[in-house]
Amino acid sequence: MLKWLGAGDAFPPAENALREPNGLLCAGGDLSPQRLLDAYAHGIFPWYSGDEPLLWWSPDPRMVLYCAELKVSRSLAKSVRNKSYELRIDSAFREVLTACSGPRQDDGGTWLGEDMRKAYFALHRAGHAHSFETWRAGELAGGLYGVALGRMFYGESMFARATDASKVALVGLVGELRRRGFPLIDCQMRTPHLASLGARTIPRRVFLRELAGLVNYDEAPGKWTR
Repeated sequence: MLKWLGAGDAFPPAENALREPNGLLCAGGDLSPQRLLDAYAHGIFPWYSGDEPLLWWSPDPRMVLYCAELKVSRSLAKSVRNKSYELRIDSAFREVLTACSGPRQDDGGTWLGEDMRKAYFALHRAGHAHSFETWRAGELAGGLYGVALGRMFYGESMFARATDASKVALVGLVGELRRRGFPLIDCQMRTPHLASLGARTIPRRVFLRELAGLVNYDEAPGKWTR
């Protein structure tokens, strides 16, 4: 029986998540900043679309990218050096959210509905959600956004309107995280795209063990600058 969260209910342990569909833990609750931060602190994230209820997940295994393991191909390195690209941080968070909410190529749907966008913008105003943006000729060419908690970063979504634009933003993110002492990015679900950049799967128990140490760093939230 899938647990339904009422107001004030705590999340069940991530280990209680279903095997099929992989990682489905519970439903209901809300998308308040407090609820979202509590979820991330326990290795749980929201993911739903259309007419589905609010669903919470913690898959096993977990896709992660260790910052020290980022793979930068020759072509990507060339794009990073491309002087026509400019990297900015937290300068257009709402625009990045909107771009990431565009229809998916596979079925035309999107998981990033209006309620989710409002929730992550609230986290951005609270200093926990950040965008990394690739600009070209004054136009937003690509980017990504995610959530920072302690010294843990949770990658949420990315988009590109030009070659390698989202990957350039990822390289910028990894550089900033290494500067700040963040060793790890949660990528949630496995994709070939992320695997090509060095991300890999680890058992959920290992992820939760690393997470428990990283989220407890006393890192003050706030806008990041470059």
